[in-house]
Amino acid sequence: MAEAVADFFWKRLAEWGVTKIFGYPGDGINGLLGSLQRNDLPFEFIQVRHEEMAAFMASAGNLLMSGKQNCVTDAEKGSCSNREG
Repeated sequence: MAEAVADFFWKRLAEWGVTKIFGYPGDGINGLLGSLQRNDLPFEFIQVRHEEMAAFMASAGNLLMSGKQNCVTDAEKGSCSNREG
C-alpha cells in the first residue's frame, strides 16, 4: 500500500527534529491528526484555543526552548491567523 501524504509529512518533520506541534483541530487538518495518531512518532501535540496562539507558542518555543516546535492550523482563516502570529 502506498504511503499517505500525511504519513510522509510527519516522518519528514521527525527527521528535521521537530518535537512539539501546536495546533487546533479542524476539518482541514483532520487527516494530518489521524495520521499522527496512527504513527508512533516522537511528537507532543499541544491543542490550543486559537490558531494565532499556535503560531505564538511555536515561535516562542523555538526562541526559548531546546528542540524545534511547529504549528499546524486549518486551511482557511487559520492560515491568516497563523501568519498574524
